[in-house]
Amino acid sequence: MNKLKLLSLAALSALAVSSAANAKDNMGGGFTGPGTDVAVITVEQAKGLNDEAMVILRGNIQKQIGEEMYIFSDGTGTINVEIDDDDWMGQNIGPDDLVEIKGEIDKGWTKLEIEVDQINKVNN
Repeated sequence: MNKLKLLSLAALSALAVSSAANAKDNMGGGFTGPGTDVAVITVEQAKGLNDEAMVILRGNIQKQIGEEMYIFSDGTGTINVEIDDDDWMGQNIGPDDLVEIKGEIDKGWTKLEIEVDQINKVNN
């Protein structure tokens, strides 16, 4: 009976070590297959989407209008975007910089904006 307990304990220990090593190797990754692609759309297209729809837009941030609120334009229209301080990730971005923003539509009775999850400069 002691041998059985010892073997069970050894097997559980090996499984735990294997799982921890696997988790370390996979940190930061995720699924990239079908169903995860979101195409770049225009501001005008974004305005017609439902609340919480995921979007990717390319254009320029024209100016800041609040603490974390900005006006974004892509040539088809403008929309307010909320960019939290930590979403800038150390980037300095001006009105002349082409950027790609990823986020979700935040639609209410009196507002329409995009809550930005990620912003990156685009090399043109």
